Amino acid sequence: MNDVIRQAAAMLLCYPDQAFRDRLPLVKAAVEEQERSEANEALKAFCTYAAAKTDLELGEEYVRTFDLERRRALHLTYYTDGDTRRRGHALARIKEIYGACGWRLDAAELPDHLAVVLEFAARGNREEGERLLVRFQPGIELLRAALTGSPYAAVLDAVAATLPPPDEARREATRLAAAGPPAEDVGLDPYGRTPLGMPEKIGATK
Repeated sequence: MNDVIRQAAAMLLCYPDQAFRDRLPLVKAAVEEQERSEANEALKAFCTYAAAKTDLELGEEYVRTFDLERRRALHLTYYTDGDTRRRGHALARIKEIYGACGWRLDAAELPDHLAVVLEFAARGNREEGERLLVRFQPGIELLRAALTGSPYAAVLDAVAATLPPPDEARREATRLAAAGPPAEDVGLDPYGRTPLGMPEKIGATK
């Protein structure tokens, strides 16, 4: 069940373009087929919300939620490494993990985007994907807290439900929030500068 929840969440965290709109009914149907849980109820609620919005409304909501608020970044290494040289090394390491599992990213995608990590955990390598999600659980909890009141909070709630109890992650999230991300705007050149939260597409190949 976790695989379905994570794959669905990955798709719902993509920018809401026409491809998003086309697959939304399929995502909802897949979630509805699972045994009832808080996670799939949360995803169904978001699917219903998204289906009721126009393309323009949903696109504006996405940009307002993720692209204008750096504390709501979907790129997970931002929470631990900020825009520093260290983040560049962290991105390279994640990409190495994907490569070792035969998972190839689109050139436009950053490997730490939450949707990419979720898809890898669901369709690439479950064990390595789980390790990455647990590693970045404090950042996920920080993002989840920042989304309180947003429709996207339901998607993060579903993701959190697939992970271990977040007590330790929340403590680390509190520390990260207090410290703020490191600031040194170097080290990301090999990966380009895609806008926060907006990979051109999600869908790596094995």
